[in-house]
Amino acid sequence: MAGEILDNKGRGEAGWNWPAIHPEGRKFGLIAAAASLFFLLALDWELIGWPLLLLSAGIFAFFRDPERVVPQGDLTIVAPADGLVTLIQEVEPPLELQIDDGLGYAVLPSGPVTRISIFMSVFDVHINRTPVGGTVRRVVYIPGKFMNADLDKASDENERQHILIERNDGLLLGFTQIAGLVARRIVPFVKPGDMVGKGQRVGLIRFGSRVDVYLPAGTDPKVMIGQTTIAGETVLAEIGQRGLIEGIAQ
Repeated sequence: MAGEILDNKGRGEAGWNWPAIHPEGRKFGLIAAAASLFFLLALDWELIGWPLLLLSAGIFAFFRDPERVVPQGDLTIVAPADGLVTLIQEVEPPLELQIDDGLGYAVLPSGPVTRISIFMSVFDVHINRTPVGGTVRRVVYIPGKFMNADLDKASDENERQHILIERNDGLLLGFTQIAGLVARRIVPFVKPGDMVGKGQRVGLIRFGSRVDVYLPAGTDPKVMIGQTTIAGETVLAEIGQRGLIEGIAQ
């Protein structure tokens, strides 16, 4: 189905398939599987072998990389991560995306914008995707702590990586990958200067984490606190669109 055009009028074909395993995780899953078979077949140590086999299955599941159907409207901003919307706040963008780096490219302006925080549990897909298409203008890695990524202060204190995308019309959008309590490595797939399409894979965070998206000024979310998002598919916002959306948990 990759590359196929689908629409809301019935064009295209879809069916369930086993998701691919991202290469970043195959080595870990294979190591755990090989160790489990050694303990089971060579040493007959079932007490160790079976848990290791379950661990290998969990690792493969964690690094699953399913295909997604990405909405292509010019105004849509899509979710960069699978997970739970835990925070929606008015904040200043990260300083790392505001300061001039001397390369002559535009930066995010100062002033409050809406930040949407998506928390990824260890059961979610951890491949992150870009909310908009354009050119990668900045990738800034910052070492830090490994607090619970669900906490507000994780945006400023945890290990994180900021990414700034410039659309073809000049609009800038920043988002941040944040390592969590269990996560210990942020793996980038892109670098400054790369061209990316909306919903393209841009990185992953190992073992539980969070992604923050900074909406352009004058744009309100189309998602609510407590809503579950799907990376590359869920529409987080439409540029320039405002208005209150309310939901009822049930």
